[in-house]
Amino acid sequence: MTDASPTRTTAARTSDRGPWPALWALVIGFFMILVDTTIVSVANPAIKEALDPASSNLDRVVWVTSAYLLAYAVPLLITGRLGDRFGPKNVYLIGLAVFTLSSLWCGLSTTLDGLIWARAAQGLGAALLTPQTMAVITRTFPPERRGAAMGLWGATSGVAMLVGPLAGGFLVDGLGWEWIFFINLPVGVVGFVAALILVPKLETHRHRFDILGVFLSAVAMFLIVFGLQEAEAYDWGVIWGPISVWGLIVVGLFVLALFLWQQARTKSEPLVPMELFRNRNFTWSNITIVIVGFTVTAQGLPLMFFLQLARGLTPTESALLLIPMALAAGIISPFAGRVLDRIDPRVMLVPGLLCVSISLFLFAAMMNTDIAIGWLLVPSAILGLGNAGMWGPLATTATRDLPMHQAGAGSGIYNTMRTIGSVLGSAAIAVFMQSRLVANVPGAEDAGGFGEGAMPAAVAAPFAAAMSQTMLLPAAVILLGVAAVLFLRRPAHLRAR
Repeated sequence: MTDASPTRTTAARTSDRGPWPALWALVIGFFMILVDTTIVSVANPAIKEALDPASSNLDRVVWVTSAYLLAYAVPLLITGRLGDRFGPKNVYLIGLAVFTLSSLWCGLSTTLDGLIWARAAQGLGAALLTPQTMAVITRTFPPERRGAAMGLWGATSGVAMLVGPLAGGFLVDGLGWEWIFFINLPVGVVGFVAALILVPKLETHRHRFDILGVFLSAVAMFLIVFGLQEAEAYDWGVIWGPISVWGLIVVGLFVLALFLWQQARTKSEPLVPMELFRNRNFTWSNITIVIVGFTVTAQGLPLMFFLQLARGLTPTESALLLIPMALAAGIISPFAGRVLDRIDPRVMLVPGLLCVSISLFLFAAMMNTDIAIGWLLVPSAILGLGNAGMWGPLATTATRDLPMHQAGAGSGIYNTMRTIGSVLGSAAIAVFMQSRLVANVPGAEDAGGFGEGAMPAAVAAPFAAAMSQTMLLPAAVILLGVAAVLFLRRPAHLRAR
């Protein structure tokens, strides 16, 4: 049941402007939260120096990032469903307002605890906002034109990956760490006004909320994400009292299994409509996005440690090496999206994922103390090609055949799976990097213990070898994504021809 007349189509309600102005308005907010995901990592040392100078422990400042990710990941299933019930435009605007006001709170924070709470509020705003961007694309663009729209969505991701580290370096060096948050204020206001004017008010669907499902999903996601986040900090051991990292994760997996069982048996309206997984493309796209999330998160850490510690580059100089990647992804993604509307998605996804793997293997081969830094621009460009053939096409394939009344639910599931992949990648790469350091640099406790700036040659060479070997993990894992997308099929609008 909907609040709008069934005789009026969604396309008709997007006004004579068509859906593109609405998408551009949504991209402003989406771009802002993507940049914010990477910009904070550059500022962490400055934040620690300003708000936690007396402590020699890095665990507390790490929570500036962890609190955001936790608050972002846990409610995604729920916030996607909220868009179906109350309208994606309304939930998007609330999320953008929460994110923007929380950015002001972050910048004005005078204690580390206050900043951590503000970052958690930012994460909640991002969780409200993110699923609505994909839901609006699904509900305003017809299936045969959705690839071009997702191409712009993918290009936004590619450009944000460059802008975040670069902007973080310039703002922290020039104005102070507070400005990585204050910069969100004008962007948020412009994005809010643009969305208010340009995004259509789509029909809502009178869903009954599955309260038990909401509770079980939130508990499961919290335990799993929190356990994986804190695993390295506690060396996969005891967190407090009798509670261990493994205990949290095992209990979280048990609650997740209970949640899925409850969802399958719910006869009214489950939080996760299991019938969506009868769509082969939706199922395999979600499996693949876990792998992609894992790979993208995992590859950045060893590369940045190599560039900044083994080769002595600054954060800004390191980010400049990503320019070919951002340019390739930003320029090619929209064209790839238009082509995708006319071809089998596997034709683009297989070479795209292979390009990502090839680029990471090349990075691994070049991560040594002898190679000229300029050569790293080659795998950077190949990585950009891979991103252009990966993000947009995969999101398009996942959502193209979703029923309109479940667009928000499908988007919430997809973004949740991507986030789970990112958390898994972060935990796995930390463990693998530590094992490679121990093997190559005996006595090394962690990468942070090596200090800043260029290392002595005697230490830099084995350290670079450890980072090179670490890069092989995401390079190999993404090949599982190549295998997964082979199970996709041609979308319905092409099979109907």
